[in-house]
Amino acid sequence: MLHEGGVAFSGDEADFIKKADAGLTTCEALVARTGSILVSAASAAGRRLSIYPDQHLVLARTSQIVPDIGDALGVVTKRYGDRLPSMISLTTGPSRTADIEKTLVLGAHGPRSLVLFLLDDAPLATT
Repeated sequence: MLHEGGVAFSGDEADFIKKADAGLTTCEALVARTGSILVSAASAAGRRLSIYPDQHLVLARTSQIVPDIGDALGVVTKRYGDRLPSMISLTTGPSRTADIEKTLVLGAHGPRSLVLFLLDDAPLATT
């Protein structure tokens, strides 16, 4: 489907970091209070698709929205019990630093942009 849509895609793992302009992942939860996305290594994308590519694309559903970080961690705990994923991360946007000569750098430690595709899976209201 990606090729038909004109989106370049390679399933080849060779030179992954050089070739991956964007990474598409799902998430565990969306945190309303902070606007954060909770991702984990348990997703089909594993760890690297949310970290290495320049663009991080996230596919989520409205049913994944929770009020705060504690609720998001509760979702993960309920789903995995005592077998938590090896990595759980909260992302609120691209990393930023101004450590070197007070010059702001975006994406210093990960993607420079974060895009959320939110699918409305709420049941339709009946009248």
